[in-house]
Amino acid sequence: MRFGGRISAAIEILSDFEARRVPLKTAIADWGRSNRYAGSKDRAFISGLCLDALRRRASLAAAMEDDAPRAAILATLRFLWKTSVDDIAAAVTEEHGPGALTEREQAGLSVETLTETGDTPEWLEPHLTRVFGEDAASVMAAFSERADIDLRLNTLKTAPEKALGALKTVKAEASPLLKTAARIAAPEPSEKAPGVTVIPAFNKGWVEVQDLGSQLAACAAGAIKSAQVLDYCAGGGGKTLALAALMENTGQLYAYDRDPHRLKPLFHRANRAGVRNLQIRSPAGGEGLDDLRGKMDVVFVDAPCTGAGTWRRHPDTKWRLTEKQLQTRQNEQDAVLKEASQFVKPGGRMVWVTCSFLMEENEDRLEAFLTENVNYKFTPALSLIEQSGLLTEEGSYALQPCITKDGAIRLTPDYIRADGFFVAVLVRAGG
Repeated sequence: MRFGGRISAAIEILSDFEARRVPLKTAIADWGRSNRYAGSKDRAFISGLCLDALRRRASLAAAMEDDAPRAAILATLRFLWKTSVDDIAAAVTEEHGPGALTEREQAGLSVETLTETGDTPEWLEPHLTRVFGEDAASVMAAFSERADIDLRLNTLKTAPEKALGALKTVKAEASPLLKTAARIAAPEPSEKAPGVTVIPAFNKGWVEVQDLGSQLAACAAGAIKSAQVLDYCAGGGGKTLALAALMENTGQLYAYDRDPHRLKPLFHRANRAGVRNLQIRSPAGGEGLDDLRGKMDVVFVDAPCTGAGTWRRHPDTKWRLTEKQLQTRQNEQDAVLKEASQFVKPGGRMVWVTCSFLMEENEDRLEAFLTENVNYKFTPALSLIEQSGLLTEEGSYALQPCITKDGAIRLTPDYIRADGFFVAVLVRAGG
């Protein structure tokens, strides 16, 4: 495809996204099925253009004085991809291009720099101010950047050094914060991401694609070798596999999710990763958890949430999020806390994790839970992460600013270039 055709495609996809309010990947996939002539480089270019447009949607609209998808795509090319006005003007008039620039568009694109305007829905502003105060704008700017590709080096299959050596072809570098983490720098927006899942190291189970924040959250389970551990909201199993590696295939790890369909990938993933101490309890098979009540050393709760912490990777979700959805998630979180706590043994602990930075999904939920469950109390999450043995000295230092007044940890990309996560550890009295 020529430049003009790619621009037209991006405008068409963004228009469809805004009209139907579907996930952006759905709009892109639907477009691809109707335009099979587009090659992989075309799709990468178009996808990157749409994603960047949504990352800075409000700022781009302000610069163009126009919130239409066409204005957003043109402004993305000019201000974020640094394409000259002359090159844009030439491209849009090509065959299959979206048509010549208007005088208003010429004027908007001629501004020297893009002015930051927050790039989040207006209704969220009080929530952002509550959690970040005067730093809200700078934190949200970090959430508007493209994300790196993070990898977890699987110690169940090989030594971290050997796994890292096998990742030279995708230009991965060791993380200075976690001994078993590696990172591939975010690719240029128009470029296709490295094919990590097709390299031999991945197929051998040596590495998993997992955000650094997610890896740190798993480490909050602490020293769990030979322990009894329940991953209560296991989903596809990314953190389940990280927990298994921490356990070194000792003890017993249980994975459960109320939605059995989400567990399906875990069977294959666990086999590839060399996990041998895992029981998958699926509601589809009538496999309950009654026999585990009050017996778990650790109950890991990767709770359902708004996913606000993933806005770098999925910027479309911040524009699709509604106040009603936020309230729905809070109700689900209250229920999950109540259910999961029943499996913690006296003296055991519950690890609460969300990929959301919002206090309404974290501090507020835990405060409500502790009001009714006085036998639980906070314990410092950083101490448990350090006990995992994977955190480096630099990592421990980097997490200090992320500690909340209750000893929980709120991760944000402005500090460690990871997705937004909240991690808290509650200990049950007794034992």
